[in-house]
Order: sequence, then C-alpha cells, then structure tokens
Amino acid sequence: MMETETLKLAKALIARPSITPDDHGCQPLLINRLTAMGFQIETMRFGETDNFYAVYGRQGPILCFAGHTDVVPAGDESRWASPPFVPTERDGYLYGRGAADMKSSIAAFITACERLLASQPELPIRLALLITSDEEGDGLNGTKRVVEALQQRGEHFDYCIVGEPTAVKTVGDMIKNGRRGSLSGSLVVHGKQGHVAYPHLAANPVHLAANALAELVNAHWDDGNRYFPPTGFQISNIHAGTGAGNVIAADMTVQFNFRFSTESTAVSLKQRVEAILDQYDLNYDLVWVLSGEPFLTDAGRLTQASQRAIEVVCGVKAELSTTGGTSDGRFIKAISSELIELGPVNATIHQVDECVNLAELEHLSAIYENMIHILAQP
Repeated sequence: MMETETLKLAKALIARPSITPDDHGCQPLLINRLTAMGFQIETMRFGETDNFYAVYGRQGPILCFAGHTDVVPAGDESRWASPPFVPTERDGYLYGRGAADMKSSIAAFITACERLLASQPELPIRLALLITSDEEGDGLNGTKRVVEALQQRGEHFDYCIVGEPTAVKTVGDMIKNGRRGSLSGSLVVHGKQGHVAYPHLAANPVHLAANALAELVNAHWDDGNRYFPPTGFQISNIHAGTGAGNVIAADMTVQFNFRFSTESTAVSLKQRVEAILDQYDLNYDLVWVLSGEPFLTDAGRLTQASQRAIEVVCGVKAELSTTGGTSDGRFIKAISSELIELGPVNATIHQVDECVNLAELEHLSAIYENMIHILAQP
C-alpha cells in the first residue's frame, strides 16, 4: 500500500514513546502541521502535562476534534511481534503502541483538515483541535484543565468529535453518542478483632456487613433509557482479616463501582448507598471518587452527519451506542452542544500487538473530511 500522508503521520506519532503523561515530542510535530495550515495555536501546560488548543477561522459554528497523544505502557516488549514503538506494517495492518488508541485518529484529524483547507481555505465553519497528553493517566492536568480555562473565558463548541477507538468490527460501525458515569466507593466497616472461639467478645465486620452488601448487590438502581442500560453496581475488591484462620477481623474493606445512566446522579446513588448502610447500624467510613458524570448527545445534526459520512465513505450504517468506559468527552461535553466519539476498531487497544487496519486508517480521515463538509452546510 502506498504510504499516504495519514500513514506517514501515524507512523511518526507511534515512533515517539509518549507514555503518559510524557508527550515525547508528538505535540510539536502536530503544531508544526497545524501552523502551516493557518491554525492559531495556544499551548497549555499544567503540571507535567502538555496540552494545546488550535483554532482555524473567524466565523461560523465551531467543530472541535479532540484527542490524546499519550499511550499506556507497552508491557513486556518481548511479547510483541515487532517493537511497540517501531511502527510496522504487516499483513495489511499498522502495528505499534497507540496505533488504535489513538494516534491514528489524530493523524486522520490533521490530514482531513490539510486536504480540505488546501482546496477550500475559506470555510463557513471554524475548526479546532484540543489535544492532551494525560488521558491515559490521572486526567487531572489535561482536557479537564483546558476545558476549565476555555469555560472561564466563555468559549463554546457547537460540535466535538473525540477520536477514541469506537468501532467493533470495522471502522464506522459504531459511534459513541454518550458514556455512562463512573462512581467508585471505598467502604471500611469497623468491627472488633477477637478469637473465633469467642465471637461474643468480638464484632465480626464481615458478618455485620453481609446483609447490607447483599442488599446493595441486589438493588434496582434505575431502568436506564433508550440510550443507556440500567445503572449497574459491582464489587471489585473485598479484604478482611490478618491471614490467620482463628482471628476475627477488626475491619473489612470493600471497593465498589457504579456505571450509571443519566437516569441517576452521583448524589442520588451516594444517598441511597448510605441509607442502606445506615439501615444496618454499621460503624463505617466511606470515601467516594467520581471519575465522570454520564453524558449524552441526542440524535441530531452531529450524529446524522457522522452516519451520513460513514455511509458515503464505507457503505456502513453506524450504530449509536453508550457502551464502554469513560473518556475525555465527559469533560468536553460541558462546553460542547453536541459531542460524539468516532475512531478506529477498539479490539486491540492496550494489548500486545496493538494495530489499526491500513485501509481503515484512510477511511477514517475521509470520514472526518466528509463530516466537516456536511457540518459546514447551512
């Protein structure tokens, strides 16, 4: 296959071992390409995280492409068929860490804009890119901070496309028009340590909490809606005891998580959990961590534009979905009227021999270009 501009750029990005939050030179490479097109660039470094915001045009609705240059560690490199940071073509695929998540999407963003602006420099739509280097890390100094800065000065997007890998079997078969919220709890139930032969002199936290945990596991939280499945509760870790078989534990720690729909809120879930725990008169401490609120873009102009562009380029009818984990879309939705996630196949993300189909890499760039055309129409 001929080495296209999208493939060249994807390879150049993969060759930079940008393990989160180290951008490792990816963003300067992108900034040079965008500057050559006439984008105005604003770099935003927070802590150890590099971010930038780029804008082209002065009038019309604004379409933002959002993504991240950081990747997860490669793990044991001896398990890879080719070195993870040496982009390698093999059997119709491009291999390397970040090939699918999500350096290919960023390369496709750039080349879509390059082709379009070369033929039509005066667009009735403004284009923007919001790029971070900590999406795979703690997420504290990346998109979240950039969005806060943009929000403070009143900036707003009409449309946003996050390039996360969303396809299941072939590029374009699935678009994420929302994501569930993620709320985690770390519960410590306090008892009293003692000898198992003298339970009346102790208070077993496992026994004390058992009925409360059973109620939490079996509770019905909501029914979901047309876009979201019902909210789910899962216990991920339980620990109690000293390791000795004849000692009643002093405390028990339970870690759990909600993936919740827009039919529930973090506040309502917290209140209900605490009410259940209090019902059993437990002595406990509970620490909550909200990773993201659920967000949703109803079927509308952006989803229709994406489905139309995918059908033109790939002949595929895209499904709207809210499955999967969280993404930086949870931050951007605060300043974007409509937001979707649209990227390559997600089957190999975070895995050994991560890869992207070479033909689908070009299709993705063409989809993004077509979407700009469609959204630029009055």
